[in-house]
Amino acid sequence: MRVCWSVLGLSLLYISAECLLPPSKEELQQISENGEKYLDKEIENAINGVKEMKTVMEKSDQNHKKFLSSLEETKIQKEEALKAAQEMEEKLDEEQRVCNDSMQALWEECKPCLKNTCIKFYSRTCSSGSGLVGRQLEQVLNRTSPISIWINGQNIDTLEKEDQQQSQHFQDLEKRYGEVADGVDSIFMDSMKVFDHMRSFHQPNIFVGPYRMPSIFSQPARVYRSPFQDPEFHGFHNMFQPMMQMARNIFGSFEPYMGSDMDLTNEDGAVNEDVIMTKPFGDDKMTCREIRRNSAGCIKLRGECEKCREIQHIDCSGKKPLEGPLKEELEQALARAERFTQEYNKILKHFEEEMFNTSKLLDMFNKQFGWVSSLANHTKSDDGIFKIQAIISKSSEDSEKPADTKVSVRLFDEPEMSFTVPGDIPWNDPKFSEITAKEALERYKQNTVVA
Repeated sequence: MRVCWSVLGLSLLYISAECLLPPSKEELQQISENGEKYLDKEIENAINGVKEMKTVMEKSDQNHKKFLSSLEETKIQKEEALKAAQEMEEKLDEEQRVCNDSMQALWEECKPCLKNTCIKFYSRTCSSGSGLVGRQLEQVLNRTSPISIWINGQNIDTLEKEDQQQSQHFQDLEKRYGEVADGVDSIFMDSMKVFDHMRSFHQPNIFVGPYRMPSIFSQPARVYRSPFQDPEFHGFHNMFQPMMQMARNIFGSFEPYMGSDMDLTNEDGAVNEDVIMTKPFGDDKMTCREIRRNSAGCIKLRGECEKCREIQHIDCSGKKPLEGPLKEELEQALARAERFTQEYNKILKHFEEEMFNTSKLLDMFNKQFGWVSSLANHTKSDDGIFKIQAIISKSSEDSEKPADTKVSVRLFDEPEMSFTVPGDIPWNDPKFSEITAKEALERYKQNTVVA
């Protein structure tokens, strides 16, 4: 009986020792190779994801070209109209120069009447906002000459200023767009380097699924800089967030001319926005909101003030500048310039919003697949992309719970990393290699890839 118990004890000791024994060198190699198969699939999937990311950018580039064509056509029409308006205003100014003093004196008497008349008509119909309209109109009148022509709150000076703002905003937007395009190209090109390396490292039939090496490598060489190398890179979407704020600032910078859409309840109480005023605006119909936004429209009330009417009919050495064809031509040119200015703003804003939304999609692809591009300089080793250096079974304090396994691995040419695999998955379990490779890859992403 004593001999039987001794044999049983030796058997249990042997089994326990077997559980703690690490795998042989050959077994380590086999586990590493199985882990590489998992990584191969992940890399291939990520490369296909980067390809889709590139496709999104290519479609965006097609839209970009259409926007550029529309912007250029609108810009030419706008500049031609502005040039014509400038020429007409210079001729008009030349005709009234001989009686400038008389005209300016009348204008100074005209302005207070014009302001009071506008406020009177506005407050008679609209329940609030007359104080704001008065202040805005006073600012407009102080910047207006007796012969200034205003169309929808814009004259030549404001249109020229807005033209400069638009040009600067377009240049800034194009710069950001170029940075995004170059960033996507960089991620794509680096991913293709990984693709090329993996295909040459493995057998020829590896990585021959639905994806093929693109013809881009036959194109002229171009220098790309990976966005991951830029410490200030925090995603494509973040590139356009300050641009959207800048656009709001630009489009809102003409509020002194166009009025404001601010909430007026603090100053004048509730606002009846939908009341329509027709008289004395002629055929034009303007709501209270529109008048507040475009207080320069009050200049149409010049016919209600005697001194303002005198300016319209003043005789300058036999000529009446504000009754001749020059004034009509100036109004027509100014109306065209204002219309094309607004059209340009509309196209520019539409393109900006599209790129803002596209950048969200690019960030989604980059977050999920962009990590593969960072392997471009990390896949040069001929020893394989994944190697388990050691597997050590840790002792368990709980006799009923299997001991965890500590592993040390090398992924690509990164420094060795160590972590623990739960004891319920022993090293000889087929899942062990995949779990180990997956954990190593996740740690690599966290330590290497820009979020």
